[in-house]
Amino acid sequence: MSHVNPRPPSEAPGLQPVFQAAEAAMGFVPNSMRIMAHMPQLPFAFASLANVVFGGDLKALMAGLANRMPGQEDAAQNLPPGLVQLIAFAASLAAGCRYCQAHTSHSAHRAGADTAKLDAILNFEESLLFSEAERAALALAFAAGSVPNESTPGHFKRLREHFTDRQIVQIVGVIALFGFLNRWNDTLATELEETPRDFAAKGLSGLEWQVGKHAS
Repeated sequence: MSHVNPRPPSEAPGLQPVFQAAEAAMGFVPNSMRIMAHMPQLPFAFASLANVVFGGDLKALMAGLANRMPGQEDAAQNLPPGLVQLIAFAASLAAGCRYCQAHTSHSAHRAGADTAKLDAILNFEESLLFSEAERAALALAFAAGSVPNESTPGHFKRLREHFTDRQIVQIVGVIALFGFLNRWNDTLATELEETPRDFAAKGLSGLEWQVGKHAS
């Protein structure tokens, strides 16, 4: 059973174009996209990425979908930028991608997150630096960022004490996005840019961060 209920298509009329495109390609509307529908622009963004990766023409796809995309009326539910980056950082730590660890820690700093949280993140359950909401989000990020995936129903029960379904979908979306980026950059040994490299070398000293394969 899904940890977040899929939205019925009737509750998301603005998503009919992307649902119809998925049904034309697959013969049904996947529940994964119906769960994404709690964050209404997410199914459009995912469909765009999938279309390109599978060799499709994004320009042709967007010509049919762009003007029919729902707005961000739910933007008030967005997670704070600093928390988004802490979630991404935790997922990247779990995955072991040092490139993404440098990027997300630097971005968390730029977003105003307390930099002391970066060095303390492996001790997030006990550290007084973190709120209960942050602990719930980070617990899922570390579990879901691991291979094999270690997330459980308990993680979602804990999240629901602090977040709406829409916010939980955003949390999972951040983790899933960095699942893509962790594999992309770790596989390609993407060279790390000077700014995040220098930040991580100094700011993540407590985590013994090293640039590894991402050196120039």
